[in-house]
Amino acid sequence: MPERTAPIIDRHAARVLLLDRHNRVLLFRCKDPDADRAFWITPGGGLENDETHEQAAARELQEETGLAGVPIGPCVWTRSHTFPWLGKTYCQHERFFLVRIGGHDVDVGAHTDEERVALTEHRWWSVESIHQATQESFAPRQLGRRLGQLLTATPAEPIDVGA
Repeated sequence: MPERTAPIIDRHAARVLLLDRHNRVLLFRCKDPDADRAFWITPGGGLENDETHEQAAARELQEETGLAGVPIGPCVWTRSHTFPWLGKTYCQHERFFLVRIGGHDVDVGAHTDEERVALTEHRWWSVESIHQATQESFAPRQLGRRLGQLLTATPAEPIDVGA
């Protein structure tokens, strides 16, 4: 009898491109629990209950960074990708929202137990530092190039940024 494969779980998520006054983006280093690798991601996560993407972006921003009450800007990017996480496989459909702030000292005090294990550090990245970080992985993969384009012009419609 052939071995059964687990179903792929469809998941919708909101992510935040949080830019400071120096056009640096806040990223978290995420340790993949299913593999010996790490990558840098924007704040964000899955929608809960009947949340809109904008509501999820605001909630995740507060939970992951301590930043509350800032206006959530436009959705500028989308992407769908499939990945394993803690023994399950997800197909995640993401919307990336642009949020500009003057500055912020990140507060990770509201991280969940899973986030405390997976999100091992955070830092503000310039486009140049992303391009120079050849030993690092970013999600989406072309984050540096896409962010450079975004700093030049905000798209009228969201752009699919691929994996």
